[in-house]
Amino acid sequence: MSGREARGARAGRTRETILTVAERLFAEHGVNSVSNRQISEAAGQGNNTAVGYHFGGKTELLRAIVRRHSGRVEELRAEMLGQIGDSDRIRDWVACLVSPGPRHLAELGSPTWYARFAVQLMTDPQLRQVMLEEILGPSLQRTLDGLHRCLPGLPAPVRRERSDMARHLVLHTLAERERALAEGTETARPTWEAYETGLIDALVGLWLAPVTSVR
Repeated sequence: MSGREARGARAGRTRETILTVAERLFAEHGVNSVSNRQISEAAGQGNNTAVGYHFGGKTELLRAIVRRHSGRVEELRAEMLGQIGDSDRIRDWVACLVSPGPRHLAELGSPTWYARFAVQLMTDPQLRQVMLEEILGPSLQRTLDGLHRCLPGLPAPVRRERSDMARHLVLHTLAERERALAEGTETARPTWEAYETGLIDALVGLWLAPVTSVR
């Protein structure tokens, strides 16, 4: 390996260490409570400007953390879409919406921090767009389109409302299980696979619930 290749490999390892440490600190303490200096120190970097050197700033660091996971989630969803084709079953489309998240967390092993990190970004008015720009890939759009085709009679405002409900339910349920695992407390279901099934059951019910007119 040449000197340039060796330096590149070291930089790559440092970058990955920073990403792992930052994700953990953000999940445990809050995105807005952790400084770049704290991340550099926890990552074992003598230079406290390491985050800026490798990522340019906090926003780009957050974006890099999301990208570290979104690619695999996209792959998992695309695989599921290939299996269901043009299904007319709402459960198939809800599964494509829900399953990639818990499956990815299961693949990561324990501990994980991404679910708690993702909730923070999605509930922060300034950081939400960062998350959305990275996760709204073609597989997610196709999933939403397929789901909506199964609900032709659902009024558009109700569809938007239930989309918001579904997003919050999935994000917070996964984050709560991740938190419980980190704290060693009891979880409602024993595995990520079981949580996946529970979420699909709940969201099918949510989407098919009757609509009461409001005047």
